[in-house]
Parts: sequence; C-alpha cells; structure tokens
Amino acid sequence: MPGGSSRIPASVILVSRGRPRELQACLAALSRQTHPLFELILVADPPSLGLRPDLAIKRVRFDEPNISAARNAGIAQAAGDIVLFIDDDALAAPRWIERLTQPFEDARVIAATGFTRGPDGLSWQVRAERINASGQGRAIPVTSPTLLGPENGAAISTVGTNCAFRRSALTAIGGFDPSFAYFLDESDVNLRLAAQFPEGLTAVIPEAEVIHGLAPGVARAAAGVPSDLQAIGRSAAIFAARHGGDVSWLRHAQRVRLLRHMVAGRLDPLAVGSVLRTLDMGLAEGAGVNAAPPKWAAESPPDFLHFQAAPAAPLFLSGWYWQRRVLRKQAAAAVAKGAAPLILLLTPSFIPHRKMLHSGGWWEQSGGAWGPSQPGDSTVITMRPSARILRERAFFAATQH
Repeated sequence: MPGGSSRIPASVILVSRGRPRELQACLAALSRQTHPLFELILVADPPSLGLRPDLAIKRVRFDEPNISAARNAGIAQAAGDIVLFIDDDALAAPRWIERLTQPFEDARVIAATGFTRGPDGLSWQVRAERINASGQGRAIPVTSPTLLGPENGAAISTVGTNCAFRRSALTAIGGFDPSFAYFLDESDVNLRLAAQFPEGLTAVIPEAEVIHGLAPGVARAAAGVPSDLQAIGRSAAIFAARHGGDVSWLRHAQRVRLLRHMVAGRLDPLAVGSVLRTLDMGLAEGAGVNAAPPKWAAESPPDFLHFQAAPAAPLFLSGWYWQRRVLRKQAAAAVAKGAAPLILLLTPSFIPHRKMLHSGGWWEQSGGAWGPSQPGDSTVITMRPSARILRERAFFAATQH
C-alpha cells in the first residue's frame, strides 16, 4: 500500500436526526481534518440543518428514520471520487479522512474501513471483521494496513460510522438499500459489492480511528439499552433471504444482550420479554418482504464544495484533576491560537480512563494514575505518576503521525 498523503477528492457524508449536541461535536472534529481536498455533506432534520452556518457544507434536508435512504441522499450530492460515512455521535481523529482515503490510490480498492473506539474514547468497539450471509460478524486479526478480498462468501465488514467507498462502485450496485432502515445496511452493501466486484479489495486501516458514542435514538435509550428491536428483526430477515443466510442466531444473541443490560441494572427484568417480542414481530415482517436490490439513477452531483478544514498542531497538557481550571484555561488559549490540545487529568485512584472532546475545542482524558487507559491494560498499572504521564504522552504522540 503506497505511503504519503492522498489528494483524491473525497466527500464525507454525515447523517443526523435529533442529536444537535452530538452533531456539534462531530462537526468540530471534522473541522480539524488534515486531508487537503474534501467536501462535507450534512443530511439532517430541519433543526440540525442550520448548525454551524460558518462552515461551507452541502446541506440536505431529510427527516425520516431510514439511514439507507438518508445516505443515498448524501451520495446524490457527493462530487468526490471517494465517499466516507460517519455517524453524528462519532468523533473522527484528525487524520481520519486522510488515512481512509489513501488506499484508494490502488485501483483495486473499492472500500475501506478503520478501527472504532467505544464511548469511553479508548477501548475498542469494532476492529476488523468479516460478515457472512446470515449477518454474523467474525473478528479477523489485523494489526497494520491490509488489503483483503471476499472469502468463502464472507465480505470484509465496513462499520457504518467509519467507512469509505469508491463512489463509482457504490452507485454501480445501486447505493444503499432503503429496505434496511436500520441494521445490516452497510453489511448488505458489503455483500453486494463482493458479488459484483469479486476481485475488488477492501482496505482495513487500524490508524483510521473514530470514537463512537451511544447516543439515544428512536429505539434506543442512553447507554445503548434497546426498547424496540422490530427494525433489527425486519432487516435481519430481509438480509438472510437476499444473501442465502440463516437468521436463527439472532434471537439468542439479542436475548443475551438484553440480559446483560438487565444484570447491569439498566433494564427492568419485566421488559426483557416485551422487547424480544418486538424482535419476533420484525422477523415476521421481514420474512414477508421480497425486496429487489436497488438501482441508481444516473444523475450528476452538484459541483464539489471544498471544505476549509483547519488542521491544528497537537499539544499535550497534563496534571492532577484539581488543576483542571488552570489546564483548561491553557487549553482554551491554545485553541484560540490554532492548536489542538489534549489534557490528561489524573486522580490518585484506579479509575479507568475516559477520553472526550470538550465543548471548548480540546480533548480531555481523565482517570486514575493507576487505572487502565488502553485496550489490554491490566486493571492496576503500577508506575509513578510522572512515568504515567510520559506513557500517555507517548500514546498521544503516536496518534498524531
């Protein structure tokens, strides 16, 4: 895979509905991207569409609970050779677009995906997976940029909040299928791309990172607790029928998911059965749908609208939590001068670390001086606070290159 920075024109498609606070943070992170040539397409409900009027954004009004149709509305406006997708409750690392676009310098590459961290900003939510005809993902070992093709009917899974496609390939298969209003929408794209372009490759780029939150949605409360699984059941049944898979695994998987929420005290035990019944309703509904693969209308998008991002020099600040006011004042001054600070706030404890984007425009990582901060860390890290600061500084520096 060639090195260096790509100058391929890229279109970032961001779908948002009813999450203005999360959208503000997502836009702030995208405003710090390093890729020299990209446009931003916001597909959103009317209240969110007017956010950040200072930014040059293609704005598309869309207010329906259908992620596939919303993404297609964004693709129709995309003038870039590559289209990237990110969710409104996700935060992109500064070089996300650059890293996810670069593999498309190789003409064989038709899709790409990165590694996605969870709501704490540090642990992994999704890394590299293959998706089979039943909609089941299987983790695969990838630790460096890798090009992979289909294997035994399973395609590389491109998680919807951290993925990119060659626009010409995506429109050749008809784009996303609105039959999948939610769940398995990108997986259906993965399998249709694999079927139409069996020699095409998907790039898995570990360094192309986003942090993905669990903002509440139509059928999901805060903390990711589902209240209605009908859309998941419907999509799973359509997916399995289209690709020749078996959906019988899903009910057990969702029951385990609900029981974990129940044990954690996030879900009333009496609600487990009623939520599972919504899954059964969706499975029955989807079994009666005979959805033909979509077709793309051959229309030219409007002219490319260059997004003027402002890449910033990284700055590492650190101290104890009770020094946060002074450190935040320093961070605010640095942001005003065009820097991108991260503040490490330590407490004398074993609390696991969290990382978030502060409303002032800087990143904050907080946790115990002896608590875990990276995937694979032990629950207790025995080192002096000064050595711990050096360790976290090194992790921060590694993400900036």
